[in-house]
Amino acid sequence: MPLTDADCRNAVCPPDKKQARFSDSGGMYLQVSPAGSKRWFLKYRASGKEKQLALGSYPDTSLKEARNARDAAKLQKASGSDPVQVRKIEKLKATRTGGDTFKAIALEWYGKQAPQWSPSHADRMLRQLERDLFPWIGERPIVEIHAMELLAVLQKVEDRGALETADRALMLARQVWDYWLPTADVQQRNITEGLKKRLTPYRGNSFAAIVEPKRFGELLRAIQTYKGGPIVRTALQLAPMLYQRPGNLRMMEWAELDLDAGLWTIPSMMMKRTKLEKEQGEAHTVPLPTQAVALLRAIQPLTGHGVYVFPGERSHDRPISDNSVRSGLYALGFGKEQTWHGFRASARTMLVDELNLDPLAIEANLAHAVKDANGRSYNRTQYLKQRFELVQQWADYLDRLARGADVIPIKAGAVGS
Repeated sequence: MPLTDADCRNAVCPPDKKQARFSDSGGMYLQVSPAGSKRWFLKYRASGKEKQLALGSYPDTSLKEARNARDAAKLQKASGSDPVQVRKIEKLKATRTGGDTFKAIALEWYGKQAPQWSPSHADRMLRQLERDLFPWIGERPIVEIHAMELLAVLQKVEDRGALETADRALMLARQVWDYWLPTADVQQRNITEGLKKRLTPYRGNSFAAIVEPKRFGELLRAIQTYKGGPIVRTALQLAPMLYQRPGNLRMMEWAELDLDAGLWTIPSMMMKRTKLEKEQGEAHTVPLPTQAVALLRAIQPLTGHGVYVFPGERSHDRPISDNSVRSGLYALGFGKEQTWHGFRASARTMLVDELNLDPLAIEANLAHAVKDANGRSYNRTQYLKQRFELVQQWADYLDRLARGADVIPIKAGAVGS
């Protein structure tokens, strides 16, 4: 027989029992302890097992309120949901302090990713979220954001002429949705899918690079005549010869060099890698051709007393700026045709097309992560001898180009083959 309010008020547990249960209806009962506490429970079965769902304490939860909670739980069970699991999920969701706005989810995602990134990359990603996405959809519940709404936000970025930035903002939004969807309350697709086709087509700007040997020879001869000072001139001469990233070359330290062995060892923390890869990765070893060693020995009396091979003019405690070599190329009349970073593309192209050298060894010198035909990671140390031969052939080839000699492509067996 169903309980009454009077039954609930007068219910007691005999002192010789651990608890007493007073049944209402539909599997609900009032559990009373010897100390006098009274709690509502719903008994039901799920997956063949008996379960109990707490519905509150009496009298804080009245008989009527307990029955309403019971009925709601029964509706959940009838729809295929386990009321206990639903309760657990609700509690987990309640621990998300920022709620389910796009900004809250994005910052939660960012907090997981940032420790794996370099500080500069993490700062760029956060700035873009704060500038291009948060002002428009940051406070909107992420579940309510429509694809057309996000598209309008991205088009605002396009309207200011920042096509690349719009493309990157879409990439960020896609990752935030990918992060949120597995825990979303509703079945929903990633609304960023297909939006790229609705944006103005963007083709990434590749670094300008000369890959035609005759024109490259003209550039090399121009570099030899550079009048802007020995520090920048030496950097200009080494840039095409070593084809390393501009940041690594301009921040080259004397402590990284073993000129007798012809080796430049760049610490892992200085490489373009994730934070974890920087911390756990190996140093990047760059073989130096004899021409590079000679250039470095020539400048050593000038800068060898300091930390940097190429110190800045205003402060020898800092390296030359990224703009130093760029300005030098413009001063020589090649600024629009050849960028500092473009020397990597120039070398990568001509090493293969003109000298027919081993692409794997070339990629290793470029500090690119590559695998051989069998899927094994390329061992840079194992191929150091071949790489010494490669860089020497490249430096000799550049000498011939600089002299204006007719260079006949080498089509013999590739290095390391």
